[in-house]
Amino acid sequence: MDSNPSPLTHRKADHIRINLEEDVASSRTTGLERYYFLNEALPDFNLAEVDTSLTLFGKPLRAPLLISSMTGGTAHAGQINLRLAEAAQEKGIALGLGSQRAALEHPEQQVTFQVRSVAPDILLFANLGAVQLNYGYGVDHCLRAVEMAQADALFLHLNPLQEALQPEGDTNFSGLLNKIEAVCKALPVPVIAKEVGWGISAETARRLVSAGVAAIDVAGAGGTSWSQVEMYRMNDPSLARIAAAFRHWGIPTAEAVRQVHQALPGIPVFASGGLRNGLDVAKCLALGATLGGMAGPFLKAAVVSAEEVAATIDEVVNTLRIAMFACGAKNLTALRLTPLQEV
Repeated sequence: MDSNPSPLTHRKADHIRINLEEDVASSRTTGLERYYFLNEALPDFNLAEVDTSLTLFGKPLRAPLLISSMTGGTAHAGQINLRLAEAAQEKGIALGLGSQRAALEHPEQQVTFQVRSVAPDILLFANLGAVQLNYGYGVDHCLRAVEMAQADALFLHLNPLQEALQPEGDTNFSGLLNKIEAVCKALPVPVIAKEVGWGISAETARRLVSAGVAAIDVAGAGGTSWSQVEMYRMNDPSLARIAAAFRHWGIPTAEAVRQVHQALPGIPVFASGGLRNGLDVAKCLALGATLGGMAGPFLKAAVVSAEEVAATIDEVVNTLRIAMFACGAKNLTALRLTPLQEV
C-alpha cells in the first residue's frame, strides 16, 4: 500500500518516526506540578469500592481515559491503530483516530482507520483538520470520515502554528468558525474541537461552543511540541530555527482546563497535552475535565503490542484509582468536587 507514498503519507510516516526517535517535548510544563491533593489519611471506604466509570455521548466508559489522536494513513499507522483499538476495547476506554485526510484523498488507506472489527463497543472519535474546510472540504467530507471509521463523534483539530511551520502548510483560517458551525448543524454525531498541543483559551472555547461544538479538547502545552516535530522535518536551517523558536509556546494544559471549565461549566472538557500517568488524570478531573487524554505513552506501547497498550492502560487507571482513594473520592463526581491545593 505504501510502495509509492504520497507527500501526505510520507509526512505521516515522518511524524511517527520523529515522535518515536527524537526529543520533541515542549520546554513548557503542563502546570499540573503546581497542584496537589490534600492527603486523606482516613478514607471511609475500601479501595475496591472506587468507581471510575462514566457515560459520555451515550457510551459507557470504565475509566475517564482517552487514547488521544495520533496517526493513520500508512501501513505502520494502521497496525498501531488496531493495537490501540484492541486495548481500548478490552479496557473500556475511548480512542481518537489521527487525521483522516490521507484516507479521504487516497481511499486505499481507509483501512488504516477502520478499527471496529477489533473494537465494536468503544467510544471512537473520527478526526479531520478544521482548516481543510477552507481548502475544499465540506460537510460531506466530515460525514465520510465519520462513516469510514464508524465513529461516534468527530474531532475537528485546530493547529494554526503547526500549519504555519510546515512548508506545505494550509494557513488560511479566515471565516473558519462559520464553517465549523455548518458542520456541527449538519452532522448526526457530536463535533469536538481540539488543539494539537498548544491549548485552547476560554474565549476561543466560548466561540466554538456558540458555533455548536459539543466538547473541547484543550490539548495544552507540556507534552509533544509539534513545532519540534516539524523542526526535525526541515532541510532548510532557517526554517528549522524558526520552528525551534516555538518550543516554549502554548497555554499549559492545567491552565487551559481550568480556564475553559470555568468559562463553560456545562461543557465536557478533555484534558490532554503532557499527561503521563493516572495522577495527572486525577488532577485534570479535579480541575474540571471529563476525560484525560494521553498519546505518547500509548504510541510507544503500541509499537510493541496491543498487550503492552493494555498494560499501560491498567497502570494509568490503577494510579488514578489509588489517587482517588488517597484523596477520599469514591467516584468521579466526588473527585471533581475535591479541591486542589496550589503550591
